[in-house]
Amino acid sequence: MIGAGVAAFVIVAAQACAQRSGSESSDPSGREIGRTLLDSGGANGPSEARGNNTLEALNKILSSPKLSAFDRSIYLSIRAYQLAKLGREADSQKDIAEMGKVLPTAWPLVLSGTLPELAGGGDRAAALRTLDSALQQKPGDSWLVIAQAQVYMQIADFQRAKTLLDEALQSASSAADRRIALYYRGHANFNLGNYAESADDFDATLEGRTGRARLAPILWRYAAQVRAHRDARGTLAKAVASEPLDEWPGPIVKFLLGRMPVGELEVLAESDEAAKRANGKCPSALFVGLDALRRGDRQQAHNQLQLAQARCPTMSEFNWAATSELKRL
Repeated sequence: MIGAGVAAFVIVAAQACAQRSGSESSDPSGREIGRTLLDSGGANGPSEARGNNTLEALNKILSSPKLSAFDRSIYLSIRAYQLAKLGREADSQKDIAEMGKVLPTAWPLVLSGTLPELAGGGDRAAALRTLDSALQQKPGDSWLVIAQAQVYMQIADFQRAKTLLDEALQSASSAADRRIALYYRGHANFNLGNYAESADDFDATLEGRTGRARLAPILWRYAAQVRAHRDARGTLAKAVASEPLDEWPGPIVKFLLGRMPVGELEVLAESDEAAKRANGKCPSALFVGLDALRRGDRQQAHNQLQLAQARCPTMSEFNWAATSELKRL
């Protein structure tokens, strides 16, 4: 049997890839990126032994002829990363090549869904090496480049991420690919302090979005406009005029528009079921901090940004933003 940590990760990876290849209403840019991979060998013992145990579990699963092409591709992507961690680059490249045979058109999509998640919970250098190998097989693929950019943002190299995302926009083959690249470039620009450019990126990524897929970029556009000293509240009010705001993260919008007190937002972030599933305490702290910056209350902003930094995983856009803004206060 595969370890519980690996099994849980596979579910998350499958959901991420399904979101990216599915309807616009399930666009991944609105999801909280917070799960990590736990080696099936357990938390104790040398890391090499844990890695070998994980590899053995993956080998056993991949030996089954009953796996669907999609599931096999996901497990191959995880094993390619694990082999890179163990320094077995040639074997890692073989798994990537096998992904191309198993899922000829969608294998870059699978890698883009799994590698940033794996990097956040493990070895970012190994994730970047795996993505480099994948790009040797499909140079310039926008999904692979976007995944590289996400890993670089995890290590706060936002300039490198922005350069990669500029490339991804040039090679994007569909409107959906372009929206995702713009979304992440918005984050790279935000963390570089390029607030006007960030607001423009988030604005551009709204084109073609419908329903709840709009809320995440709307909120991030608000954040960038606050820092660019634009009319963030007015733009936000217009953008959500016809949007239902009762379901999370709608209450964050209500708070930012002055329609909900901060105490009520904090209670909802901890008690609402949808908010709990999305680690609502994380984004609520960040946006309370940004609202304080809008009002010129630097002390509250500092306190809330520190709270967001503590609550949000390091692979989260919210953590990146909180950390960058704390450095600038």
